[in-house]
Amino acid sequence: MTAHDILIERDRPGVVEVTFDRPERRNAFTKAMYGAMRELWLELAEDRSVRIVVLRGAGGKAFAAGNEISDFLEADAVEYETWIREMLDGLFALPQVTVAAIDGVCVGGGLAVATNCDLRVATSASRFGYPIARTLGNALSSPVLYRCAEVFGESLTREMLLASRLVTADRAYAAGAILAEVADRDELDAEVAALVDGILQASPVTLRVTKQQLRRRASITETAPADEEPLLREVYGGPDFAEGVRAFLAKEKPAFRG
Repeated sequence: MTAHDILIERDRPGVVEVTFDRPERRNAFTKAMYGAMRELWLELAEDRSVRIVVLRGAGGKAFAAGNEISDFLEADAVEYETWIREMLDGLFALPQVTVAAIDGVCVGGGLAVATNCDLRVATSASRFGYPIARTLGNALSSPVLYRCAEVFGESLTREMLLASRLVTADRAYAAGAILAEVADRDELDAEVAALVDGILQASPVTLRVTKQQLRRRASITETAPADEEPLLREVYGGPDFAEGVRAFLAKEKPAFRG
């Protein structure tokens, strides 16, 4: 089934494969894609026949390269950010084991999706980051930032955001952010297949309860602070974000003023 540039396949019992299918835009997420993901997570939350969800990007160049920036112009940016975060919460809360199979660039919204999966596998050519300080001049919501720090560690998270550097697959593996670094797409497919085989043999109740326990822990350490919305409105309503969007759409280098 294809829904809004997302291919959903159920070729194997117990397994759902989700492919982000906008290779011409390096699978950058649109509002329609986020909406399709929200609907799928709601469906899967009630489907005990599904044990594993695998997420991929089409084209071999990106898992997902952020968001379609023009979508921010069509809605209140802070409300849109909150809506996206609710989709991420739905992904994180799934009872199934979720696996991000990463081949290429995994940045912005793509990295937010990958870090809200349980497990990540990546090719050696993959890169991870949030270079928003140089591109858009916006900010992450606190739960998205905290999740990244939980997966990659605070040091690499600071490097991603404060230095606008992308983290290589070998460094991500060394930090424990990915469970395997493989040479190419063929090896990625083989690693994911082996991972799926192992999970299908595991106790469903053990996996489900473990996920519930980890989610409760995250609800304590990764909850947004009370003043989150005013902080984000200051950013999204400020001159730097306006300049970042303008420059991005014009394919120019932004001139941020702070």
